[in-house]
Amino acid sequence: MTLRVGLPAIAVALLGIAGAAGAADVSGVRVWSGPESTRVVFELSAPVDHRVFALSDPDRVVIDLEDSSATASLDLPEAKGLVADVRTGDRPNGALRIVLELTQAAKAKTFLLGPSEQYGHRLVVDLLRPDAEPVVRHAPVAKDADGRQLVVAIDAGHGGEDPGASGRRGVREKDVVLAIARALAKDLNAEPGIRTILTRNGDYFVSLRKRIEIAHTAQADFFISIHADSYRDSSADGATVYVLSDKGASDEAALLLAQRENAADLIGGVSLADKDQLLAKVLLDLSQSAALSASTAAGQRLIKRMGTVVDLRRTQVQQAPFLVLKSPDVPSVLVETAYISNPREEAALRSRDFQERFARALHDGIVDYFVASPPPGSYFAMHAVRPAPDPVRHVITRGETLSEIAERYRVSTATLRRSNSLKSDVVRVGQVLVIPPG
Repeated sequence: MTLRVGLPAIAVALLGIAGAAGAADVSGVRVWSGPESTRVVFELSAPVDHRVFALSDPDRVVIDLEDSSATASLDLPEAKGLVADVRTGDRPNGALRIVLELTQAAKAKTFLLGPSEQYGHRLVVDLLRPDAEPVVRHAPVAKDADGRQLVVAIDAGHGGEDPGASGRRGVREKDVVLAIARALAKDLNAEPGIRTILTRNGDYFVSLRKRIEIAHTAQADFFISIHADSYRDSSADGATVYVLSDKGASDEAALLLAQRENAADLIGGVSLADKDQLLAKVLLDLSQSAALSASTAAGQRLIKRMGTVVDLRRTQVQQAPFLVLKSPDVPSVLVETAYISNPREEAALRSRDFQERFARALHDGIVDYFVASPPPGSYFAMHAVRPAPDPVRHVITRGETLSEIAERYRVSTATLRRSNSLKSDVVRVGQVLVIPPG
């Protein structure tokens, strides 16, 4: 990308003026592109006052940073998403002008972020297409499926500017969980009666609320968020499954009740807007209780399957107030696959073989849950597998004969002999016979 100076222009849309403090050096630029937006992040030496406006013909967004400059080492990225080019130039008043040349018109939103882990101060510019529709990708619907297909929302944690945790060898959480999420989607899409959506299918940022919205818009029957744990003690290891805590559920219920007048289809397609406070609360409590119970049942089945692939840190489902689990009408779990801070588990997480085996364990756990609790009208309900009845065991008492027992249970004496490996019709008191299903 070229570095050019100056840009005479006339603003056609003033997008915002943000206040911060003092001067700053811009030392780096990163661009992340998602299906609905493009995020541009500028590395700053300090927070800075800035002004943002849009220009047309050609489409571009201009950011003026007061009393600032670009360092000599500023490395501009390649074109990506809505950003075709990036240019910088010094203004006469001491400001630094940054111009984002766009592939099409876009709405711009900016905000400052303070230092966090490996990052310092940052200016974030989110570019959104004005006519962008929410992107929800579904797997193809199987034409031969009887009953409704179940939708599983698969959420790969972090992404884009948010890398999540990192291991000592540089393995990043956002990368390995996306690989596992994609493998899980592939496995589930091959399963009759299931289709999947991914809350992100690339290296870009998706807000936690947006992840919930994607699942809700797709009318998901199950939501699974995939992460990799980290701890200061590198010996910590094992996988864990979480569901929403009671406190998290209570906080979310209060928020939803407060917003119900401005929201529709909050729980299972039922709007709370026209319900009085008491009825709305009862409906929400019922929905949350059912979702939490289902989440716990699914979590235990996932734990059972995960234990065949990785050590378990907890053999029971744990509860925590994770925001991403707060959909009131979708059974939701968060899986910590392993500790990326543990060198042994970091090596496993970067292995494609481990990623695929772990994804298969998650697939098996989810299918186990749907088989055990098939939603009404679903493919799994229409093709329910009925467990074989336990065999009847009969203890011989004095005077009983094999022919009498056969007549009582409506099976033939030959079947009784075959089922019990008998060479004749002779039986003895106290002998136990297995009665096959008639």
